[in-house]
Amino acid sequence: MLIKNCRTHIRMIGVLVMMLGAVAILPSQQAKPPGSLTLSQAVDAALRNYPSIQVSQEQINAAAAGIELARAAYLPRIDALAQINRATRNNVFGLLLPQSVIPSLSGPVLGSNNFGTVWGSAIGTLVTWEPFDFGLRRANVAAATAAQTRSEAGLERTRYDVAVAAADSYLTLVAAQEIIRGAQAGVDRAQVILQTITALVKAELRPGADISRAEAELAAVQTQLIQAQQAYEISRANLSRFIGLDPKQIGTSATKLLQLPPPQIPVPLDVTANPIAREQNAVIEQLRSQLKGIQRSYFPRFFLQGSAYARGTGAEINGDRLGGLNGLAPNTQNYALGFTVTFPVMDFVSIRAQKAGQSARIRGETARHQQIATDLKAQWNTADATLQGARRIAANTPVQVTATRAAVDQATARYRSGLGNIDSVAESQRLLTQAEIDDALARLGVWRALLAVAQATGDIQPFLAEASNDF
Repeated sequence: MLIKNCRTHIRMIGVLVMMLGAVAILPSQQAKPPGSLTLSQAVDAALRNYPSIQVSQEQINAAAAGIELARAAYLPRIDALAQINRATRNNVFGLLLPQSVIPSLSGPVLGSNNFGTVWGSAIGTLVTWEPFDFGLRRANVAAATAAQTRSEAGLERTRYDVAVAAADSYLTLVAAQEIIRGAQAGVDRAQVILQTITALVKAELRPGADISRAEAELAAVQTQLIQAQQAYEISRANLSRFIGLDPKQIGTSATKLLQLPPPQIPVPLDVTANPIAREQNAVIEQLRSQLKGIQRSYFPRFFLQGSAYARGTGAEINGDRLGGLNGLAPNTQNYALGFTVTFPVMDFVSIRAQKAGQSARIRGETARHQQIATDLKAQWNTADATLQGARRIAANTPVQVTATRAAVDQATARYRSGLGNIDSVAESQRLLTQAEIDDALARLGVWRALLAVAQATGDIQPFLAEASNDF
């Protein structure tokens, strides 16, 4: 009996040595793709390649062209005209209201009505300049400048949103990679347990049903690994749309992100520094500039004008026609200088309505600015609370891992000595896999909370510098 027990213990020791040797030769981590990126590199690539940034840049270019267009109103207007025609020369007395259908006809009434035609020609230049305008053009230039400022704020907001989204996608990819690492470790342990149980069953030290239980446990963790790999590929595809690389070319270099960041004092919130608030403030300033333009529009318009022109006709005053090519060359000259004043008397009704509508839009956007400030404050408070909780969780998960590993060792020892069953070993293995994943994700959770705090403050560059500092 004593010899039999010794043989049994020798077999179990041999199985245990085989199990430890198998664990020792397991790969510790996945090979990185050749194009591994740090967090800062991923964000920089997104800022270079994401199309929405180019859209915002072109909006700035369009706004700059709008400023030049508004400034062009200060220049004189010069209109040149040249014309030839072949037409009848019948004319009548009487008034004709302003319209754009019937061509105008000059000259005396000849008392005839026939369809004989003559050549006519004209060439001339009209110069118009508005010497003063009660600030209308200046207000229009200011409105165009405010539109450019708004576009620049929009570009800054877009770059901010893209940077935050790219950083968040990168953290998600790192988290997916850590889940794969934890799931792979679970698969490796399940395979070792299966090998151990198979050896024990062959040695008739355990029932054959334990092999089926171990195989089921291995299949379960393999499914978990496949799901983790699927999440990893999805995360790579999501990051690829920001940085412009094929998903298979994307890898991470995130040594610092796998460590717990040192405690930091959160930067106090300054709502006015956030790109979202700055963009909204630019919207308000643009509307106010447009309102000033509307207010300057109900004034007289003064135009200094000068014209020089010449006309030619093949018709005589007595009704005769000169025939041939007479009239094709302008041979009668005139010039004129004048000062014209126009005033849209009844436009005050429409202008008053425009002012009321613009004022309402200003009040609405001002209220929106206040709402943004409130939301950013709540976002910052939430991010700060999340950060504090994430740090406490990250401090607790190592305790969970240590305790779970001890539980695995105890369950394995009990199973080896015949005092435990396969269910306790499988359960402890599952708990260890989950604890290791939770521990890795807890550290990343702190980094993600720091990103949320930086996002609320409106500047993630300090976060990127800290997260990408690998030495």
